[in-house]
Amino acid sequence: MRETLSIRPIRREDHAQWQPLWDGYNAFYGRSGPTALDPAVTRMTWERFFDSYEPVHAIVAESGDRLIGLAHYLFHRSTTAIAPSCYLQDLFTTEEARGKGVGRALIEGVYRQAALAGSPRVYWQTHETNATAMQLYDRVAERSGFVVYRKLF
Repeated sequence: MRETLSIRPIRREDHAQWQPLWDGYNAFYGRSGPTALDPAVTRMTWERFFDSYEPVHAIVAESGDRLIGLAHYLFHRSTTAIAPSCYLQDLFTTEEARGKGVGRALIEGVYRQAALAGSPRVYWQTHETNATAMQLYDRVAERSGFVVYRKLF
């Protein structure tokens, strides 16, 4: 019998299963080993999910009693709208969950949360080499045409 997929808000008791997903996400983007995130950043990220003052949120994909994906998103103000914008910052699924609708379900979960918050827009970025994920993204959203610039200090 196939396990049911559910998308739900993260809970404190999820930490032990969230951590490997978070580590996998960071490893995918080259933030592991010597370039790993400072553990203080991970601790603060986790705590922000449960601080009502923070605009940072998390949902997870659960199959049976196992977490198989995560999405972190935040709301922020904009100079071009009154309602807050929703930025989908992190999206990750286990390798075995890929291609099975989990990523789409997480994105749709963020869409629902954005609608509940009155946000008219959800947007995100991915690396130009992330061709597999972009196949999904091209089906559930439109490319904005904007190029991202940054300067690290």
